[in-house]
Amino acid sequence: MGNALRGVVAFVPTERCQRFLVGDLKEMPLDRTLDLSSRQLRRLPGRVSVFDELNKLYLSDNNLRSLPQDLHSLCKLQLLALDFNSFEELPLAVCSLPQLNILYLGNNRLSALPQELSNLTELKTLWLETNCFTTFPGVVCQLPNLKTLHLGYNQLQSLPSDLSLLEELRSIWLAGNLLAEFPAVLLKMHFLEVIDVDRNRIRYFPSLSHLQGLKLIIYDHNPCVNAPVVGEGVRRVGRWADSSDDDEDEDGGKAAAECSGEPEEKLAGNELKPRDMKGSLDICPDVPLEKII
Repeated sequence: MGNALRGVVAFVPTERCQRFLVGDLKEMPLDRTLDLSSRQLRRLPGRVSVFDELNKLYLSDNNLRSLPQDLHSLCKLQLLALDFNSFEELPLAVCSLPQLNILYLGNNRLSALPQELSNLTELKTLWLETNCFTTFPGVVCQLPNLKTLHLGYNQLQSLPSDLSLLEELRSIWLAGNLLAEFPAVLLKMHFLEVIDVDRNRIRYFPSLSHLQGLKLIIYDHNPCVNAPVVGEGVRRVGRWADSSDDDEDEDGGKAAAECSGEPEEKLAGNELKPRDMKGSLDICPDVPLEKII
């Protein structure tokens, strides 16, 4: 009943109704963190923009489609969570937050990003999973300090060569897309530590042994006939992951002859998705958690 009532009240733009949804916002929280997730919000309360010392703002799991221009007054904001909303376009006000480090935009309806996103030169982590991208948003290649990029569960078929310009990028998550080939640009990115191409359409993996920074490759649920050859100490998650390279050549040859287009299923409990990594330190013990997320 509470959620149903909130859903009705959210349509009424009076101050009293807004207070019912978000509570009393007279003073900024002492920890400079404001969590307004799961409040059935359809608009951002105007009072929020007054908190110009705010560091973290969580607006996840609402019904937001837009944000007010005065959001730019939150000039010290470092984390903004807008996932699980109804955004079809990224509000330009978001691109005016100079200190933003982490931006969550997953589970929306985005199919493109504005050029103004390149203004976020301090951005280090960008979540774009489960949206409507059919082509890679090129402006992402203009984020010089980006370290972690989540673009899983879209409809990407390729990656641009300009991705190699992101020399600070350490992990890229591309599960659940439409990649038919292992992206050639990734073979040039020697600084990558984590590559996730789980649940794509890749049939053959080139050698990754020259990627000296690589620590984890996730390639499960592809119709592949071989496992990627990797350097010593690199963790592989996928078919033939525990085989030696010689075994892979033998098994890969058999699989090529027998392959019906679908890979073997892994044992229950071994499936991994990007969002699972926050609680899965044991998958790659040599990779610090902060570098995975």
